[in-house]
Amino acid sequence: MARFRTLDDLGDLTGNVALVRVDLNLPMQDGSVTDDTRVRAAAPTILELAAKGAKVLLLAHFGRPKGERVSTMSVSMTIDAVQAVLGKEVMFVPEIAGPVVAQSVGILRPGDIALLENTRFWKGEEKNDPELAKAIAANGDIYVNDAFSAAHRAHASTEGLAHLLPAYAGRSMEAELKALDAALGTPERPVAAVVGGAKVSSKLDVLTHLVTQVDHLIIGGGMANTFLAARGVNVGKSLCEYELAPTCEQILDAADKSGCSVHLPYDVVVAKEFAANPASVRTCNVHEVAADEMILDVGPQAVEALADVLKTCRTLVWNGPLGAFEIEPFDTATVALARSAAALSKEGVLTSVAGGGDTVAALNHAGVADDFTYISTAGGAFLEWMEGKELPGVKALEIA
Repeated sequence: MARFRTLDDLGDLTGNVALVRVDLNLPMQDGSVTDDTRVRAAAPTILELAAKGAKVLLLAHFGRPKGERVSTMSVSMTIDAVQAVLGKEVMFVPEIAGPVVAQSVGILRPGDIALLENTRFWKGEEKNDPELAKAIAANGDIYVNDAFSAAHRAHASTEGLAHLLPAYAGRSMEAELKALDAALGTPERPVAAVVGGAKVSSKLDVLTHLVTQVDHLIIGGGMANTFLAARGVNVGKSLCEYELAPTCEQILDAADKSGCSVHLPYDVVVAKEFAANPASVRTCNVHEVAADEMILDVGPQAVEALADVLKTCRTLVWNGPLGAFEIEPFDTATVALARSAAALSKEGVLTSVAGGGDTVAALNHAGVADDFTYISTAGGAFLEWMEGKELPGVKALEIA
């Protein structure tokens, strides 16, 4: 694993200004934050820096204002949630650089916290403009990145700043990097990956990369239908990207060459309509799907066999549900396999790392989120990491 400076490398920071990149792109409803998970993830870093005497300046983006000041996208909308989680007063500063920030730093006492305005109000942020990065850095002494979820973007606040000030990984970033290294960097073998979701097209790069990295690739969700169709199975009126059959063949060939076993469902749960508990729901062999039926979940025999596969593995990476888990009874396979993985993780025989919005929702629905070894709240960054891509915000933190 690449080496990073962490907060352990910092002593007393009294009088120093810490510029801390956090993720405050929070879901809102009627002007209030509906989920403060990302604030809670950043809290240990913010409070530790404050406890070490730093004046803490938080940098974050909110929505997509595209370089314009949009009042409904001011990060000040999140300040109540931030103060509630931190249990401390937070000053709001309507700029990210220049004399207004300098003045605010002068007012702050050691251990105080300020939230700077939405970094994306400035056009130079998403262009990673070196002049903007320099202007932001001018008011800081150290840079801490605690926003893994924004690490796949080379922006001024996620990548540029790391080259201008002594740069450190925050606690949440540190935990994420350790977990990801344990999952695909230097994992204990055998390694299994569960990849689900609606479309193969959205996860082509993930599948192509994983077959060279893991011992078992478990494919579920709508994308399994495309693989089944590529193998000559009639999937009825299931969601299926027939035009990607040749690509699926290539992925299966690559898996064979790498010694990776690909697991596709051999029994499935089908229905004539996509609705909760439809009268037409039944379980059948994949070769018995009728022309007017659609596959909406993996069947119980396949799930039992997959649970047995996990028992032979030491590491698991999970992204995406196995079926249409939002509607009962098509959540059954996802819940059952997630509970098997959670039980093995709890016993200490499996290191399980999961990520992506749908995945987190599915694991919460199964009631096992707390039993997985690590759950990443990052969407795009987690997927790009699964694709084997270098993340600029992470790369910039590495010690040369």
